[in-house]
Amino acid sequence: MPNRKYADGEVVMGRWPGSVLYYEVQVTSYDDASHLYTVKYKDGTELALKESDIKLQSSFKPRKGQSSSSSPSRRSRSRSRSRSPGRPAKGRRRSSSHSREHKEEKKKIIQDANLALPKPSENNTRRYNGEPDSTERNDTSSKLLEQKSKPDMEVERVLDQYSLRSRREEKKKEEIYSEKKIFETIKTMEKPSSKTKELEFGGRFGTFVLMFLLPATVLYLLLMCKQDDPSLMNFPPPLPALESLWEAKVFGVFLLWFFFQALFYLLPIGKVVEGLPLSTGRKLQYRINGFYAFVLTAAAIGTLLYFQFELHYLYDHFMQFAVAAAVFSMALSIYLYIRSLKAPEEDLAPGGNSGYLVYDFFTGHELNPRIGSFDLKYFCELRPGLIGWVVINLAMLLAEMKIYNQSMPSLSMILVNSFQLLYVVDALWNEEAVLTTMDITHDGFGFMLAFGDLVWVPFVYSLQAFYLVGHPVTISWPVAAAITILNCVGYYIFRSANSQKNNFRRNPADPKLSYLKVIPTATGKGLLVTGWWGFVRHPNYLGDIIMALAWSLPWGFNHILPYFYVIYFICLLVHREARDEHHCKKKYGLAWERYCQRVPYRIFPYIY
Repeated sequence: MPNRKYADGEVVMGRWPGSVLYYEVQVTSYDDASHLYTVKYKDGTELALKESDIKLQSSFKPRKGQSSSSSPSRRSRSRSRSRSPGRPAKGRRRSSSHSREHKEEKKKIIQDANLALPKPSENNTRRYNGEPDSTERNDTSSKLLEQKSKPDMEVERVLDQYSLRSRREEKKKEEIYSEKKIFETIKTMEKPSSKTKELEFGGRFGTFVLMFLLPATVLYLLLMCKQDDPSLMNFPPPLPALESLWEAKVFGVFLLWFFFQALFYLLPIGKVVEGLPLSTGRKLQYRINGFYAFVLTAAAIGTLLYFQFELHYLYDHFMQFAVAAAVFSMALSIYLYIRSLKAPEEDLAPGGNSGYLVYDFFTGHELNPRIGSFDLKYFCELRPGLIGWVVINLAMLLAEMKIYNQSMPSLSMILVNSFQLLYVVDALWNEEAVLTTMDITHDGFGFMLAFGDLVWVPFVYSLQAFYLVGHPVTISWPVAAAITILNCVGYYIFRSANSQKNNFRRNPADPKLSYLKVIPTATGKGLLVTGWWGFVRHPNYLGDIIMALAWSLPWGFNHILPYFYVIYFICLLVHREARDEHHCKKKYGLAWERYCQRVPYRIFPYIY
């Protein structure tokens, strides 16, 4: 599809051919072959301009008492009524001979100008192809100004109408009206601050509370699932002895798992791709081998099961594993913050450089902490926690079969394992897409992501399977079929929406995407307004929520606790949606407002 910057009907500023003056125009069409925009001036003149001859209205500051939106012909008429700098003062008398000579010279200059220049009204639909007529005009203006050093009102009108100015004056006007000159001046005089000014998550107090609230929530959910009656009325659940929450052997198994996945990450298999440009313009390289790591992990688990390894050990020590992961994530967060204090300014995260210790520790101070080529944030994003989630689900399935002496797992357990396995495999198969997410491009690596990747994902996302072990639920095949269809619908929306977005970001000119329509922005990127992104602003979140509901329905409706995951997922995605809205509005400006008017619903069509 053509990579056009300005949309049909958009009001912009167009340069009049052969001059440095810009006027308000409206884009009427775009020629894919010649890459020219057909624009219409206010007096009805239509010209074809290059993209470099068109600027946004925000780039111009109209002079006092003069509208920048006037067309060349209207401007010349208004100027003809104004007083010329060379016009003699009232009451000053001239000799008749001097007046006659001056009129003859004036007439000659106007005639020469009319012969040298085409009128703007001639051939209004003529296309501007960049012929070197601007040079001829400038040469003519120099000769005319040499003949007449003090032009009167009529000569001034001709000079204004056809831009018959000296090169010095044209350069001065170009510096006033040129967007590039203004941008370069601001850039050289004012260095933007890299400090984080807008604090999220309740600022310093909110992040301090979250560092205790998140581990407490995980502990509460796991304790409730262990109760015979996991009702919210039974609060608080009986707390276990502190010594029972820690076991050195369990911590050793967790470390072995972490470094086992790190070894797979370092294997020289899979392609190497570049991420999005950093603030310095540099692009980091990433090895895409998450799916290979998953296959190798599956082979290793299969080998352990073949040799009669008791995988339900995870279920028996589930609480201790969660505590071990939380301790490790805290230790990792401390290490990340200490090393970030020595990181260069350009390597710090735009969202985690506030100068407040607690806030930066929580959100992450350094954007892409690496040990050599080993990217810690990218590794934790998909490997130990996401693959660990699947292993935990499998352990719960085997525990259910052993506890209830079943030859086959329950239908509810099969659905939960299958749905979530599909989600994880999809994420690993499309691993490259994570490089465009805010987790990688904007958020630093601190306690928030470390705890989320290593604790929250594997131990909260596997809550459904953990609950079913202690509270088996029987469902019929028709109900299972309906739940499966619901999950497939959610997955289809999630995957197709993400594919549209990622493919468009990678190559907007891909012929396969030619059916998509966009709103051009000042950044040079486009906002999709067709396909899923013309349906709601965040269709991938809509698919996520539908899948989360399908994952919880096998639990039945005996308690509200199993649907904590759905409630949490809705709150999480609404929060992310608010962050995305704020980020996009700040980045795209008026183009984002136009997009919001065209696509009014955020996540839920006709609701929100």
